[in-house]
Order: sequence, then structure tokens, then C-alpha cells
Amino acid sequence: MMHYLTEKLWFPNPKEATADGLLAIGGDLSVQRLLLAYNSGIFPWYEDDQPILWWSPDPRMVLFPEKFRVSKSLRKTLKSEKFKITFNQNFEKVIKNCSTVPRKGQAGTWITREMQEAYTALHKAGHAVSIEVWEDSKLVGGLYGIDLPQNKVFCGESMFSLVSDASKVAFYHLLEYVRAKNYKFIDCQIYNEHLESLGAEEIGRDDFLNIFKI
Repeated sequence: MMHYLTEKLWFPNPKEATADGLLAIGGDLSVQRLLLAYNSGIFPWYEDDQPILWWSPDPRMVLFPEKFRVSKSLRKTLKSEKFKITFNQNFEKVIKNCSTVPRKGQAGTWITREMQEAYTALHKAGHAVSIEVWEDSKLVGGLYGIDLPQNKVFCGESMFSLVSDASKVAFYHLLEYVRAKNYKFIDCQIYNEHLESLGAEEIGRDDFLNIFKI
């Protein structure tokens, strides 16, 4: 059964999603609804010509901090200290770059203008985090996501890179961040070959929700 959301602030049980993970359609991208979604193990993902679509996929891609893989080339880059790392210094530029920087095998973007505005509002409310990677005072990489300290989970949304290894360096510092806070995992949402190479894996939705403590 597909659920259609109205102005009422609620979500169905994530386990009621369809076989492809689609849970509900409609609603809005208010700070309150986004927080309810992420704290319920649900996230929005849709394109400009679609209504807002809410997902709870099975399986779910996650990365447990202790399984993060640091390649020799990344270690070399980190030791070189060629990049400067900041947190929350330019969220809007990070999310803009995530929406516009071309990706291999991807024609467009799901980070619509509406999504950018919604997540910027979430950032201003203290719930969305950005990590910036700078080289010679130029923003060359970064990522953003939703921080859920009450669940001890970070929900990664997107990252970009303009030079080699910049996004990997951002991800490394995200791992340092979640380790320092003793978080359980980074929610990577759906399968991604690049994230798998860094140590991410797929787990069943029930396992995800049990660890997430929904």
C-alpha cells in the first residue's frame, strides 16, 4: 500500500515500503518533517519532475567506523597536508557543488533547488553538517549530511571532488568525527561502488532499524 502524505506531520512504518524501498509520496521538506524522516530511518530522494518521494530501502548501505579502509594513496595524501579541512564554513557552496559537479555514469542530479534550500535551512537549524576541503584557499571538495546525535548516527547525503582525493579526504575527516563521538555507523542509504571500496556494506532493513533503534 502506497502512502500519500498531506500537511499532517507523520510517516508510516519504514517496514511498509515497497520492494524497491519507496515508502511514501508527497508532504513537504520542512525542517520538522526532514528531522522526523531521518530520525525514523527515512530519507527523501526524487527529481525535479517528480513529487517528493520518501524511501526506506532494503538492503541499506552503511559504513561501520571500524571497517573504513584507508588506501596507501589516501594515507600519502593525508600526510602531505596539501589540503585544509573545515567544518560548517560554507554549507551552501558544498551542497551547490554536490548538485553540479559531474559524476561518472550520472546524467543529472537529485539535489534540486528545493532540496538545496531545505537542507540549508536544516543546516541553519543546527542539524545538517558540511565538511570543506580547501587547496590554496579554493574549495576543491567536500560533503554534507545529517547529524543525529541522539541515535549516534550520521546520515551522509552527497560529496564532491574537483581534484584527486579531495572527497576521500573529506570522508576521512567525517570518520574521525563519528569516531570521536562514538557513533554506530554512517548511513550511506543505497549501494555505491565507491563507498563500498571505502568499507561500506549492505545490511538488511530490519538490521538497520534494530541498530538504529527505531
